[in-house]
Amino acid sequence: MNEMWILANVEGNETSLGSIESETANKETETQSSTKVPSDPNANAAKSQPRGGFDTQQLLFFGLIFVVMYILLFRWPRKKQQDHKRMVQSLEKNDRVRTIGGIIGTVVDIKDDEITLKIDESNNTKIKVITSAIGKNLSKDKS
Repeated sequence: MNEMWILANVEGNETSLGSIESETANKETETQSSTKVPSDPNANAAKSQPRGGFDTQQLLFFGLIFVVMYILLFRWPRKKQQDHKRMVQSLEKNDRVRTIGGIIGTVVDIKDDEITLKIDESNNTKIKVITSAIGKNLSKDKS
């Protein structure tokens, strides 16, 4: 790596026309030089031609897209379902709940897939809803 081959003709030097010269490269000449001489004469041609196959960056990009799609399409809804299931299983009598339709009531009775809500104290009005209709437990969630 101590030799640098110069393929260009130096101006004013007519005797070196067509000859290739070898110079010993030291650190001073490398830092002062403003032009770079490629080590391979076909290097520029290879850079301009498109490469075939996958690049590592492309593979990482597609992997990142796959991870984001997995989180958005599978993980997030499953987590919300599990949270809702835990909330419904933790319901007890006298808990205030809000349905997904906006009805606020107090839990009176809980059966397998059916919850009885008391929605009016004065008339003793009750409704039965399925567990998936419960949107929020107002007794436990103070937000």
